[in-house]
Amino acid sequence: MSTEKPGYIVGQHNSEKFHTITVDIGAEPMHFETGRIAKQAAGSILCRWGDSIILTTVCAASSPREGIDFFPLTCEYLEKTYAAGKIPGGFFKREARPRSHEILNARITDRSIRPLFPDGFRNEVQVITTVISHDGVHDTDAMSLCAASMALHCSEIPFAEESGPIAGVRVGRKDGKLIINPTVQERNEGGLDIIVALSKDAIVMVEGGADEVQEDELVDALFFAHEEGQKLVAACNDMRKAMGKDKLEFTPPVVDTALKNQVREIAEKHGLKTAVQIKTKHDRYSSIDKAKEDTMAEFKEILGEEAFGEKKKEISGYFGDWKSNFIRTRVVDDKTRIDGRGTADIRPLCCEVATLPRAHGSSIFTRGETQALVTTTLGTSEDELKIDGLLGVEWQKFMLHYNFPPFSVGEARFLRGTSRREIGHGALAQRAVEGMLPDHADFPYTVRVVSEITESNGSSSMASVCGASMSMMDAGVPIKAPVAGIAMGLIQEGKKIAVLSDILGDEDHIGDMDFKVCGTEKGVTAIQMDIKIDGLTREIMSTALGQAKDGRLHILKAMNATIAENRPEVAEHAPTFLSLKINPDKIRDIIGPGGKTIRDIVARTGAKIDVEDDGTVRIYAVGKESADGARSIIEDLTREAEVNRIYKGLVRKVVDFGAFVELFPGTDGLVHISELADKRVNQVTDILDEGDEVVVKVLSIDRDGKIRLSRRQAMGKEPGILDVD
Repeated sequence: MSTEKPGYIVGQHNSEKFHTITVDIGAEPMHFETGRIAKQAAGSILCRWGDSIILTTVCAASSPREGIDFFPLTCEYLEKTYAAGKIPGGFFKREARPRSHEILNARITDRSIRPLFPDGFRNEVQVITTVISHDGVHDTDAMSLCAASMALHCSEIPFAEESGPIAGVRVGRKDGKLIINPTVQERNEGGLDIIVALSKDAIVMVEGGADEVQEDELVDALFFAHEEGQKLVAACNDMRKAMGKDKLEFTPPVVDTALKNQVREIAEKHGLKTAVQIKTKHDRYSSIDKAKEDTMAEFKEILGEEAFGEKKKEISGYFGDWKSNFIRTRVVDDKTRIDGRGTADIRPLCCEVATLPRAHGSSIFTRGETQALVTTTLGTSEDELKIDGLLGVEWQKFMLHYNFPPFSVGEARFLRGTSRREIGHGALAQRAVEGMLPDHADFPYTVRVVSEITESNGSSSMASVCGASMSMMDAGVPIKAPVAGIAMGLIQEGKKIAVLSDILGDEDHIGDMDFKVCGTEKGVTAIQMDIKIDGLTREIMSTALGQAKDGRLHILKAMNATIAENRPEVAEHAPTFLSLKINPDKIRDIIGPGGKTIRDIVARTGAKIDVEDDGTVRIYAVGKESADGARSIIEDLTREAEVNRIYKGLVRKVVDFGAFVELFPGTDGLVHISELADKRVNQVTDILDEGDEVVVKVLSIDRDGKIRLSRRQAMGKEPGILDVD
């Protein structure tokens, strides 16, 4: 095996069929190969960008599980620590469950590719991306999306046969100009960081954040990504021409038109069309369930029990189709939605703050039948989240956690661990508000926001964004600006299009687009979009963003009416913060041998103390008395004498040539006999004895730290003043 560059085969290999493609996109090319690694998978792609390498594989079951009525797609994204030359932390020294970062990347792939499998396909499909090399410069999330699409396109699995394959690119900004696939450093500097999944004709998924960008700038970025990403789409097609397998024969379920029309007739007779127009969620669901029950009962009577048993699932499916059709048709024809609103109307809003007496900050944000109880807790550096990733150890000072309990939708089910959906919604809300946090140097707290969804009927993640802003302001966090979020929808029937503001859960389910936009009055801070239709024109995108802006400003107005700016002080029960600067050489005096001194300060005052290498000391305590007590002790331990400053000290030792005076603990100086008085002094004890308090002036401090004092020049002067005469 000969190599021109590590990881690239240019000579012999043990594969019967092997192919590589290089795509010049962005500042550095991306390389794809197949046929050398993981050859037993249905499809496998090795993708390299710089020295970052991923292996993406796809496998599928040969037939669907019996009785399954959904598409079982699983996407995984796994980072191996050896990829960055590291050994995992922890006791077992091996990778454990995926971290939030990995789950979010897996969700990006899932959301992008799921709509591209044929309707009715029920074979289990698994996509696994493994990061096997990471150079710390070229990130692997967009690479994973490209490799997954290419692996599926080359496999026998039916995928994107009508729309064609997709690709993923990241859009950033450098020196004010849009760039494709920025490096890790460039992502953090440009104020724009968005991943876009795209096909030949459409944008299919968007995920990212921005620094209050304008809507037209965002549209420019998305269509810039679509244009540049065509190189990667073409590479997918080229790889299939060279290495593609024959696709499995899949015949979509045949629609029994006569039976489907009969279902409509009977369902309408039993009130389905009226039921979908009921405004309140539970009443609507109950009426729809009753219409379905009566419809199924009539079919059982018409067909007989045996024939009905064979057709039951098909009839149920047609009933669901007509339910969606009735809702969609009413929206595009009459511009009237399920709950009676117009397309741009926002549900009634209710904003509350300071709802929990012991939480540092709290809010309740209610929009229609969606409600979030959001709390803010302020902590110290001890509360920071340690993230041991491929890019090194990071300390996360802001966390937003989203919880979706079953009672929020009126269900009774087991409480499991945090779901991928909860992690994804929390990450979106965190991205939306994180850029508005104050600089850590100005507000050095660790901030944790928790959103408990107490009611849900659409857009609970956006309720979390609104509640987070209000909760942090209630806690006294000086955010730069409040942030609101809104979920937009789209329904397209032929040439008829309706863009919907503040969508309900049902509108999300039956619609063609789920488009979440978060931002301040100035601009967009986060965006997430999933599209189920083939095309989304620039005009539709601009309309949706403009309508989202109007809705966002409407929501911000309601939020500002409740709390327009942060409290002037942090909450009563939050840690009080004090900061002081000491000589770094004095840090050892605070810490003490084996940490004994600092532990003693903590035990005596109840404060938490952070000491940084540059001499910055931060004190956190519940109550001013505790914080002031800790500060006083630290100041005493680290005080330094200042030339020309007047001090009151204690005589510790008398010698023939003078007296040693302790200015403060650990610091003393010498008053020479000539500086004891304005007249000649024969013996030091004529003026001072051990244990006397004496007011002295610092004359000089030499390079060895020896301090020269004078009683004579301090006579009649108050301690603490700076005497420069």
